[in-house]
Amino acid sequence: MAGVLSRIHRANRPTYHSLTPKQARIAYLMGAEILDLPRAPLARVENLTVPGAEGPLAARLYAPKTAAEARLPVLLYFHGGGFTIGSLETHDSLCRQLALRSGVAVLALDYRLAPEHKFPAAVDDCWAVLRWLPKAAETLGLDGSRIAVGGDSAGGTLAAVCALHARDIREQLGQDLALQLLITPGTTAHADTASHKLFANGFLLDAGAIQWFFDHYIPHPHRKDWRFAPLEAADHGDLAPACVILAECDPLVDEGVAYADLLRANGNAVQLELYRGVTHDFIKMGRSIPEALLALDACAAALKEALKP
Repeated sequence: MAGVLSRIHRANRPTYHSLTPKQARIAYLMGAEILDLPRAPLARVENLTVPGAEGPLAARLYAPKTAAEARLPVLLYFHGGGFTIGSLETHDSLCRQLALRSGVAVLALDYRLAPEHKFPAAVDDCWAVLRWLPKAAETLGLDGSRIAVGGDSAGGTLAAVCALHARDIREQLGQDLALQLLITPGTTAHADTASHKLFANGFLLDAGAIQWFFDHYIPHPHRKDWRFAPLEAADHGDLAPACVILAECDPLVDEGVAYADLLRANGNAVQLELYRGVTHDFIKMGRSIPEALLALDACAAALKEALKP
């Protein structure tokens, strides 16, 4: 990990918070899969259009089997990027690996980004697609009775918020979520835990970038809204089982542990995996970081178990 950070430092790429959102998206796209595993071939990779909260959104379906071979359960996946950057392309390799290793289908969503679409636009889009998916799954050749949500970083936040929403609209969905897969999620309102101070600089996700993301996405007075900070939700009981993947050298690690503890304290099943010596976004570094492969396998095992017939 230290070697990876050293190479990133020597590349002398500009920080996200020194760029405009458009420039930052291009920079993230250019570097997103340099350390990631090669894009694995799959039986089925389809670009789709799905109904968001205020109009159609792009999505991509990944499946290790065709619809004719099997009606697979599905993971609805939300990419990371601080609600401001990231796309289907930046997380294509990761989604392929999740589908390949788990044997389930993955539906990745291109939700609306800030600052063009501020909070709660991303939440509204994720919720809209979550409500649409159970009934639409059959037309996609998927099993709409077995659905999980997942995401990394900001996408992990969105997945946690979707799990809370799914509980609250259980009757409308007609089912329970099978799993919430939370990879290095953000869960607090004000980035004020000890790990935010300890890993503020030099560990890939810097304090300046976090502040830049937050400022683009949500005004400061609204940051205690549970749709942004799921730790602030009034009730964490009766939620989908959680698989929480955390990195030791990550500003978000403390809030990830706190959220896993809170879920467990409220009677939910929780699998917590903490990978030592690695930074935020490590799961997308499979070419260089062995822990990325271990984390992918842990995600796959959790999905297999939760979504089995």
